[in-house]
Amino acid sequence: MRQVVLDTETTGLEAANGHRIIEIGCVELKNRRLTGRHFHEYLNPGRAIDAGAEAVHGISLEFLADKPDFDAVKASFLAFVEGAELIIHNADFDIGFLDHELKRVREPRKMRQRCGVIDSLSLARMRYPGQKNSLDALCKRLGVDNSGRTLHGALLDAQILAEVYLVLTGGQGSLSLDATSADQASADVRATGGFERPQGGLPLVTLSDSEQVAHESMLEMLRSSSEEGCLWDDLAAPGSQD
Repeated sequence: MRQVVLDTETTGLEAANGHRIIEIGCVELKNRRLTGRHFHEYLNPGRAIDAGAEAVHGISLEFLADKPDFDAVKASFLAFVEGAELIIHNADFDIGFLDHELKRVREPRKMRQRCGVIDSLSLARMRYPGQKNSLDALCKRLGVDNSGRTLHGALLDAQILAEVYLVLTGGQGSLSLDATSADQASADVRATGGFERPQGGLPLVTLSDSEQVAHESMLEMLRSSSEEGCLWDDLAAPGSQD
């Protein structure tokens, strides 16, 4: 499964009011592991940057003066994301801006006609209803290091979001385990005959009411988004462990 974690920075908040993308950052996941492939471009928007937006991302118009416009990078960007499942935090915002840029260069197909889209903000709100679910808040809650994130940056945010997404959806949290390390870990397990199970009974852990509600919300999301249904239902069915 090929996924692309994507983030953008913009001149302001409203594409409908003529605001433009000034940075695109993407990192690639295959089978829930980083491949090392990425796409990153700064873009000259041909217009002013709102002071509030610049305070967030720190990108000035002077810095962008010699950068390409969207039309110049369109082909390489679309080649990178085409057919992938995009993972975006607050996806409607970024997709809206990307569709706006595609319309400006007379590309007839919108992003959701090219790619699947997963909104990690929606996933987080289902798992943590009523709580702050910004990328910074999720990093703190899930133990993801974002110490290098003093300002927003599209590529850095995409890298951080990749780790947040993997932890949020129950997968590998650390992205630093490369193939060599994984092979060595497997060899260590084989050499020792497997992991040593602690002696004695395992502690019984029960869910609180709020955790149970969040669990059911996540299962409902999985049921509605997968044509094959939710594997958890099959495992939890009577006799499934026989």
